[in-house]
Amino acid sequence: MAEYLFSNNIFEMNSSSVKTFNKHDYVRSPMNYIGGKYKLLPQLLPLFPRKIHTFVDLFCGGCDVGININAEKIIFNDNLSYLIDLYKEFTLLSKEQIIFHIKSRIAQYNLSLTNDEGYKNLRKHYNTERNPLDLFVLVAYSFNHQIRFNNSHEFNNPFGKNRSSFNVKMEQNLFSFLNLLHCKKIDFVSCNFDEFDLTVCTAQDFVYCDPPYLITTGTYNDGKRGFTGWNDKEEIKLLNILSRLNKRNIKFGLSNVLTHKGKKNDILLHWINSNDFIVTHLSKDYSNSNYQIKNKDVQITDEVLITNYLP
Repeated sequence: MAEYLFSNNIFEMNSSSVKTFNKHDYVRSPMNYIGGKYKLLPQLLPLFPRKIHTFVDLFCGGCDVGININAEKIIFNDNLSYLIDLYKEFTLLSKEQIIFHIKSRIAQYNLSLTNDEGYKNLRKHYNTERNPLDLFVLVAYSFNHQIRFNNSHEFNNPFGKNRSSFNVKMEQNLFSFLNLLHCKKIDFVSCNFDEFDLTVCTAQDFVYCDPPYLITTGTYNDGKRGFTGWNDKEEIKLLNILSRLNKRNIKFGLSNVLTHKGKKNDILLHWINSNDFIVTHLSKDYSNSNYQIKNKDVQITDEVLITNYLP
């Protein structure tokens, strides 16, 4: 386990002791999900409880964290129901069936790095028929491999011309992901975080939360994508839920940022200090961020894991 520098309830990663990241250590999700935690796994996972009965991933997104967890049972939840439908389809079909469907759709619509019309035709077909696997094919060829819906719940991410395709790396990630998915006890649920039934959790379980970050620029925060957005009210609601878990002696981990581009999450900081929770600062390189600004000091993002137990 990595070493930590102790100061009140603040822990900082000692860079000399952080495990060297090896891409072969963990499975990467085939979904390029905004805010995915794949690069942070070598820092996050050693901070989690060593023995977990049920792991609840309350905002699962691309499932990078949960798929790499060793637990007797894993529950993935996300309010994006079409994403959960895709994961459920992944569990029901064999790898061969899934790959056959993907490659059949690619051939049927003549999908390529340049065929914008083929992509739009498949997008129209998906928005009519809602075949879960077609969503994955669309993501493979969409701009930055991202998922985006409008208020009518129509997939509307643009074509990733000369950038996106179902390439060898994406296929490898899919195979590795499916291998773990098919050998673990996993349930998928789709509801808003405040509707998830956490009353069944016990002291042997662990609840992990990676919500939208209140002070960042993610488009999923605005509530204009046909699904619940994120604002002060949602932030407070989640923190209250975690406080109730703490009173029941149920361990939780919350990924978030304390500062970003000169902004502070005062709601989060007040909650941490009021409850004396543990804050572990994580190290992440944002040099390739699409949101670079000239003032490097202001650009620093303080990404953390907040826990109600000593890692």
